Amino acid sequence: MSQTYDCTRPEGHEAGLAAALAAVKGGRLIVMPTDTVYGIGADAFDNDAVAALLVAKHRGPDYPTPVVVGSWDTVTGLVRDADARMKALVEAFWPGGLTIVTHQAPSLPWNLGDTRGTVALRMPLHPVAIELLQQTGPMALSSANVHGQPSALSAAQAREQLGDSVSVYLDGGPATIGTSSTIVDLSGRRPRILRHGAIEAARVAEVLGVPEESLTQG
Repeated sequence: MSQTYDCTRPEGHEAGLAAALAAVKGGRLIVMPTDTVYGIGADAFDNDAVAALLVAKHRGPDYPTPVVVGSWDTVTGLVRDADARMKALVEAFWPGGLTIVTHQAPSLPWNLGDTRGTVALRMPLHPVAIELLQQTGPMALSSANVHGQPSALSAAQAREQLGDSVSVYLDGGPATIGTSSTIVDLSGRRPRILRHGAIEAARVAEVLGVPEESLTQG
């Protein structure tokens, strides 16, 4: 039976984080707030839990699950090369609504789906998310909805779709941005925007020092 914790209240915040940490470490799923939309998460290195996440969303491995972190330092152990482009984007937009796709570090013991050797990384701008991630370490996190349905902007909306497939729901109030993160792919020769979202393409282009139109060309 799943449990919802009101993290906008001190007692709910403390109890919710403890329950969520225990759930993640026990291989179960949690829902937590982020700045963009609510996310359904699992320990990124627990392949059974990540598989359960995909089942809960009714989604296959052809849609790889992103990874969220609670600190900049965590990223260096997850990627093959944190180059100047990635460092510039991290410094400009993290924590915040930008997901960065890059080559993952070799031989990481995880299975996030059909990633083709890449990983999608983000650091969300939400105090509940960051506090939990600093305790759990990297988490696989996808939008808290059934695949093809609207993204959840509250814990209640997430629970309507995901029900008891999730052990712990952390209610941090309404999602402040309400739009999914912008995804920038740095795994190729030049950067590309894979999904437009919370961060405008013009801002990404300015930080990278490239024409905006080059980010959206095929």
